[in-house]
Amino acid sequence: MHQSTVTRGGAIVSAVSVHLTRRLSQLYVGLALYGVSAALLVRGGLGLEPWGVLHQGLAERTGLTIGVVSIIIGAVVLLLWIPLRQRPGLGTVSNVFVVGIAMDGTLALVPDVHGLLGQIPLLIGGIVLNGVATGLYISARFGPGPRDGLMTGLHRLTGRSIRLVRTAIEVAVVVTGFVLGGSVGVGTVAYALAIGPLAQLFLRLFAIPEERGGSTVVAGGTPEQAILRP
Repeated sequence: MHQSTVTRGGAIVSAVSVHLTRRLSQLYVGLALYGVSAALLVRGGLGLEPWGVLHQGLAERTGLTIGVVSIIIGAVVLLLWIPLRQRPGLGTVSNVFVVGIAMDGTLALVPDVHGLLGQIPLLIGGIVLNGVATGLYISARFGPGPRDGLMTGLHRLTGRSIRLVRTAIEVAVVVTGFVLGGSVGVGTVAYALAIGPLAQLFLRLFAIPEERGGSTVVAGGTPEQAILRP
């Protein structure tokens, strides 16, 4: 009886370890791929995602790399969580640093591309990869990114819908970034139209069941899901 109990306990610990390893792997692979996808959109030159427009505009004005600007903006947004009483998780803090580092690393390796024959594949690849990355890191359930948390915090504070809050923030971000010199184009529109359905698809594909065998992350009405719905 005692040996059986010990064996069963060891199996449980092993299962928990495997479950945690998968979650951590998805978190960091997803965040790294998010940075890679953002860099591909930069090299594509056909327009960036909303926050990318702001990051690029600030990078143009400050002389900093776009990855470093992304880290700084992420940290500033994270500070805004304090009055909103949002609680960051491991994924939240990791998001601030990993995405920016991966972005600068990719930009150092991938050269500028000229001509639509090269730009269009980079745009499509960047948007699809961004959806994959979003599905990976959110499904890991280590907390939303700083920008997503800002949206959910304002949603709770103002009582406005997630969709309205998200739209208001991203319009403000795009306009500010464009004024500063960020790239707005067909890629920006394509990203806005495609990222919701893509993220929802990959959230389902990469969903990790609860340790007790419960429903997956996509089954419930989490704030992250509400943000990603088109």
